[in-house]
Amino acid sequence: MAETTTIQVSRQARDRLAKIAKERGVPLGQLVEQLASEQPTADEIAERVASDRRVVREVIGIDISDEEFDRAPDVLGNIYRMAAEKVRTARGTAA
Repeated sequence: MAETTTIQVSRQARDRLAKIAKERGVPLGQLVEQLASEQPTADEIAERVASDRRVVREVIGIDISDEEFDRAPDVLGNIYRMAAEKVRTARGTAA
């Protein structure tokens, strides 16, 4: 069994986490571990970005520098923004 420790959070956070754990049918500690494992660290994000860039370079077959990647438009983010705008417009709540 893994060694355990105590963390301090506000009562409000504890109560909310306890409610979520109960709704999911898991102990509070297991919920916290699950939530923590789902969040990538900065190092993990950096490795994922580097790996994705390597794949893109191999698929495209040209050497694109990291600086060129950094200057490239956020295509997926732009698609999400356009889709959200279409939904707001369709609902009559355009901002």
